[in-house]
Formats: sequence, C-alpha cells, structure tokens
Amino acid sequence: MSKRKTVYEDCDILVVGGGMAGTGATFESRYWGRDMKIICAEKANIDRSGAVAQGLYAINCYMGMRWDENQPEDFVRYARNDLMGMVREDLAYDAARHVDSAVHMFEEWGLPLMRNEKTGRYQREGKWQIMIHGESYKPIVAEAAKKSADKIYNRVMITHLLMDETHENRIGGAVGFNMRTGDYHVFRSKTVICCAGGASHLFKPRAVGEGMGRTWYAPWSNGSAYALPIAVGAKMTQMENRIVLTRFKDGYGPVGAYFLHLKTYTQNAAGENYEEKWYDNTKAIVGEYIDHVPRPTCLRNHAFIQETAAGGGPIHMVTMEAFQDPHLEVIGWENFLGMTVGQAVVWASQDIDPKYQNPELTTSEPYVMGSHATCSGAWVSGPEDLSPPEYFWGYNRMMTVDGLFGAGDAAGGTPHIFSSGSFTEGRICAKSAVQYINDGKADGVKVTEEQIDNYKEEIYKPLENYRIGRNEITAGTVSPSYILPIQALQRLQKIMDDYVGGIGTNYMTNGNTLKKALKDLSILQEDLEHIGAEDYHQLMRAWEVKHRALVSQCVTEHTLFREETRWPGYYYRGDFLKLDDENWHCLTVSRRDPKTGKFEMEKAPLYHLIDEEKDESEAS
Repeated sequence: MSKRKTVYEDCDILVVGGGMAGTGATFESRYWGRDMKIICAEKANIDRSGAVAQGLYAINCYMGMRWDENQPEDFVRYARNDLMGMVREDLAYDAARHVDSAVHMFEEWGLPLMRNEKTGRYQREGKWQIMIHGESYKPIVAEAAKKSADKIYNRVMITHLLMDETHENRIGGAVGFNMRTGDYHVFRSKTVICCAGGASHLFKPRAVGEGMGRTWYAPWSNGSAYALPIAVGAKMTQMENRIVLTRFKDGYGPVGAYFLHLKTYTQNAAGENYEEKWYDNTKAIVGEYIDHVPRPTCLRNHAFIQETAAGGGPIHMVTMEAFQDPHLEVIGWENFLGMTVGQAVVWASQDIDPKYQNPELTTSEPYVMGSHATCSGAWVSGPEDLSPPEYFWGYNRMMTVDGLFGAGDAAGGTPHIFSSGSFTEGRICAKSAVQYINDGKADGVKVTEEQIDNYKEEIYKPLENYRIGRNEITAGTVSPSYILPIQALQRLQKIMDDYVGGIGTNYMTNGNTLKKALKDLSILQEDLEHIGAEDYHQLMRAWEVKHRALVSQCVTEHTLFREETRWPGYYYRGDFLKLDDENWHCLTVSRRDPKTGKFEMEKAPLYHLIDEEKDESEAS
C-alpha cells in the first residue's frame, strides 16, 4: 500500500452521507448559506449511494396538498397509528408540510412522475405513494447536490465525529479515510449534518453464506447514522423500535408493490385468509389497537408469525389471478426487474412463474432505520412553532450535541418519510445549520492536533493488527491475535439473533436474555480492539462492524428498558407479553457516556399534537 496522506478541509457545513437526506442537506445548505463552504463526504459514490441507489418505482411519501388529497395532519395520524402511538408528532408534521415541494423539485430536475391521464394528477397507487420512472432517481437528485457543494468526497468513510475543545458538548467536525487511497481525511467544521445510513445486518439474516448480501434493506447500511452520534454522547430515542418486513422468500423482494399495483392478497397453505383467525389472540396483547384502520403493520406480521408457528405455512401471495391480465403481468415484472433483480433471478432458479404459481412469503430479520417505518434515531429538537418545551432546544433537527444535526435515518421520531421525506429532512437541517452559524453559535470552534492524531491511530489500527498477526498464522486464516471483519460480524449477528429477538427465536426475547446479550456485546467490544484488516476495503468492513456493534448495544439497552410488547410482530418481550399504555405510553431516550461507555435510560413524555379525525356526523 502506498504512503497515506493526511488531507485537511476546513468548512462551515459538513454533510456526512450522500444518500437522499445528504443530497437534500447539501442542496439546501447552498440556498441559505450562499457564501459558506459546504462539503459532503460519502462512503460510496453520491450518484449511486444510499437506500435509493438502484432506483425505485414509487415515491412513498407525498401529500398532494395542491389537490387536497392529503394534509400533514392526515400523515401524522397515519404514522401514529402504524407505530402504535410512538411518534414525535412535531417532527412528522414538519416533514409532511414540506415534502411536496421537494417532490415538485425532483420533477423539475427531470425525474419522470407518472400522471393520471384523466385528472392530470400524479398517479396514485395507495394513499401516500405516487408512481415514478425511478431508474435515475438518485443520479438526478445527486446532480443538484454536486452543483451545490464546494466539494464532494466520494469513497470516504466517516468513522468518528470531532468535538470542539473550547466549548463542552459542541461539534468540531469529523474524520475518516479514503477506501481507495487510504488517505486520512480531517474535516474541521462549524456544523455537521449526519445523514448516514440506518442499520442492516445487526441480526443474522435469513440469507447466509453466499447470499448474505441479499437482504431487504441496503446491505451497505451499517448504522453509522446512529453510531456516530452515540459515540459522542448524543441522546437517542426509540432504538428498540426495529422493523420486520414480510417479503418474498429468498430474494427479499418488496411485497408492497404487488399489493398496491396488482391488488394481490395472502393466504395460508390451506388457501385460507388467516389474519382474522388471530384477531382474538392479537387483541389480548394490544387491546383496541387491533381495531385501528389501517391495521398496524406489526400486527399483520404477528398474524403471519403465529400462523406459521401453528403449522399453517407456508404463506403465499396470490399472484396467479392478477397475472392472467397481460397488462398487470407486465407491471408485475417491471416492478421486479427495476427494483429487485435478485428476486426475479431467484424465481427463475426455482422454476417459479407468478402467473402459474403463487410465490412464498416470509418475514425478514429485524432492521433498524428511522426513515422507513420505525422511530429509531437521535433525539432531536423540533420546530419552534410546533414543539412542546421538552422537544425544543433552539434549532430544528439539532441533536443534544450543539452543532450536530440529523436527517433521514439519523433523526428519531419520523417514521414513513422514506426517500422524499429524508431529502426534506436534510433540507430542514441545512436551514437550521446555517442559522446556527449566523447566530454565532459556532464561533471559535477548535480541534487540536492531539484529538486528530489519536483518531488517526485508532482508525488504522486494524491494518497494524493484521500486519503483525498474520505472521502468527500456521495454517488457514485463523490468527491467535486478531479476528477478521466477517468473523466479528457473524459473531455479532449470532448474539443479536440468539438473545435480542431475531429469527432464530421467532423474535422472542426477555430481560435475562437481553442482559446476556449485553454481557456478550461487551466482550465483543473488547475483542474488536484486535480486529484485523488486510487492505483498505477490509478496513472499511472493520469499521462497519465496529459501528454495528455499538448500535447493537444501544438497541439492546432500549429493548431491555421498555418493559412491554409494544410491537408484536417486530419483537416480543416474553416476560412482558402485553402492550402497557398505562406505564409505557412514552418515548424512550438513552445517552451513552463517551468516557465510561455506560448507557443511561429515561422516559420522555409523548405528546399527541394532532386530534383524531372526526367523522362527518361529529363534525356537523
């Protein structure tokens, strides 16, 4: 490997991550910060990075306020219902009232949005979804970010946030490395907007071995959105709120497109609609939530899990009826060839044609990502005009570390915002970051060379571990002095699967197994000091698993703290197998002490700011 350089950049705004949230933050930073220096650091390449890398066929969060289709209040009610009440309604409303303008910009930039020929409106396939020709979705949006930034650093993985050394609890930038050259990158910045990705591969996936990358959520999303703020002592919220998806077996193909487009449905092996069979069982756990319309996603999952456990599987999606229509058949294949090529390949390899055979469904391993359908993420300030005092500390989407902002997966409390909402949240962060700087809150930020040098040594230590340890190998690849990233990852996944409610226990956990997980995760953290990396690509893998391990500790602490089963179908606390609104109708908040590594947990009040929708008789 060639000699590594240290590259310094001083800037006003550093955007960490170039996915949808990161592109939104970078674009909007230029609008408000005309003369400011704006830099975006992306682990991959901004043109094809993040959860939208491959493209999509739908924008899943669009109000349609120009046509009075939905209002922000409607969105809050929807998100609140699906998450069994656990939503930061100030944040959800804030994202919803701004998201339409983001979508309109996408269209102006060249993204083809499908329209209803009769009405001229965007084509709806569901209450919140509009259909797009989305193969170039990410490159189009990335172009706006590239035109806005002073510099885009591709292939630079951010591993640590820097802290200001003149003011306690104030951000000072970030450091990382280039995965091609190995160069050490130091970004001294007045503000940081964390737009990194959520967490896949915390839990053992159903597809293992050669198929390990065949997961539902982006396999390269290693939880940096959470690990970076956790490490510097930012408060986190709702990290127990992982999500389990019902997906096509083996390929992890999304089922929503078929439900919406083709009006398909599910049935058990006997050809029965099984969900209502488990109504009483579910009601005994969650009470009146089972009667909410639409039925919360986790409760539909619960019926699936119970039915298969009772011997009613396999569960199939009924596609044969819809595929008899040639038009619908084309739509069905286009959706899969465009969004999940792997699923089409799996079906071909197993001789499954959904026109003649109903394909099998399964439930996925758990994922943790706040922009999709969970509330996990950092505890952030809301907008001044909406937020109660406990939710507001000066700048919208700022974490509890001054000058550190979060959007997309990084911000806790805003489920169901998806790609358009993440972009929107990035824009909100950018406006706040510029205001923070203009108010003089970032004046005098200083980062010493000692802090920079210490992180440099820590970042490249896996390379040194390997260089020394490889000489101790007598046969094969097992060294007595280091572990490889893949070995560490598999060990992490086994801990989480065994003890924190993975597929191996049918999503069941309890207080004792969670405590065992924390013990094993602590030992793993010690062993990760001895992780080895052969090259810069493996160095990236080493830091990915380090971030995943830290996030896993936070997830486990939260799961132990919430003594109820709030989301049956996502996970079950066997020792508290019922939803408990009396004691747990609240948000959970954690903080890890950067000096000791210990987590402190607390409850935060849950405010319902939007009224329940009244029917016409009540309204009159």
